[in-house]
Amino acid sequence: MEVKTSRFGVLRVLPQDLITFEQGIVGFRELRRWCLLSDADCPTLGWLQSVDTPEVAMGIVSPRRFVPEYQLRAARQDLQDLNLQAEGDAQVVVIVSRHEEGFSLNLRAPIVVNVENRRGCQVVSRDPLPVQRLLPVPQTVLRRTA
Repeated sequence: MEVKTSRFGVLRVLPQDLITFEQGIVGFRELRRWCLLSDADCPTLGWLQSVDTPEVAMGIVSPRRFVPEYQLRAARQDLQDLNLQAEGDAQVVVIVSRHEEGFSLNLRAPIVVNVENRRGCQVVSRDPLPVQRLLPVPQTVLRRTA
């Protein structure tokens, strides 16, 4: 199927690559069908693109990339829609947001995807994690060349 997007143009997405969010995502409850896209310019960044609303896409990353000790603690019932058979079937990502101070991660409400049955949900962690954890700004090292 073809998916028209405002950021990435027209994409070809196979039906088996769609991810269904039965409960939607916070702020986008009515949007149920999404696809995961990789970013050609930044291998650590991915995109969660709405299939039905072209202008809706969210930057996502693995939380452990920036917070190695990150662990999701969620109630079993919060993950019930995913029908997980094994822990390894779950992929956990967090949404990246842009602010005046830079970029932040929402560690409190990650997105969990069952990679086997392509079902997803957003859960609220039981731990008091930040909704906006600022990412460190990379320091550019300048060298004198002349």
